[in-house]
Amino acid sequence: MSAMSEELSLRERKKRETRQRISDVAMGLFMRHGFDKVTVAEVARAADVSVNTVFNYFKTKEELFLDRQDTAEEFLADLVRGRAPGVSAVRAIRDDFLDAVRTRHWRYGFNAGADWWHQMVADSPALTAAVNRLHEARQEKLAAALADEADADPDDLTPRVVAAQICATLTVLTEQAHRRRRAGEAWEDILADTEKKAERAFDLLEHGIGDYPEPSR
Repeated sequence: MSAMSEELSLRERKKRETRQRISDVAMGLFMRHGFDKVTVAEVARAADVSVNTVFNYFKTKEELFLDRQDTAEEFLADLVRGRAPGVSAVRAIRDDFLDAVRTRHWRYGFNAGADWWHQMVADSPALTAAVNRLHEARQEKLAAALADEADADPDDLTPRVVAAQICATLTVLTEQAHRRRRAGEAWEDILADTEKKAERAFDLLEHGIGDYPEPSR
């Protein structure tokens, strides 16, 4: 590796480390004081950086909270584009959701700490609006991926309808799980039941949506 490449690699690593430090500090402050009560200036002071540095990495305070926003918006579309030959889009997302339930992964909100995260969103109008925008973007990107895979005409509503149905199913499943958690039920019971409900919900999707777009070969 050349000296210039090493310098660029070191610079990128330092940028990633700085971004992660700012994000970690911000989340710690949000957990202690609440999202709406923490300012960007307070995050900057606690992270020992300037306010401008914070905004170099995060355009808004909401992005400090939604630090995995880009991944969250893209992952359903990525699942569709990267699915194995012979696997439908619905089946790929179904398998991924069930895996997340079983492994308590963050991508569908079943990770440790998800209770606090969802409560923080519910308590903040600004975060609620930001999360709604994230969900809209995720649905649009999924629709675009479905349209590409199906080689759909620009005026074909099918990809958007299918994307809306898939995203609505995911939302119903996750929101019901967190509503039960807030009511005091144990995660172990909730997740076992969520897995059963997901199987039924995706059966309904696959029966109606079928293998649109045709499984890749």
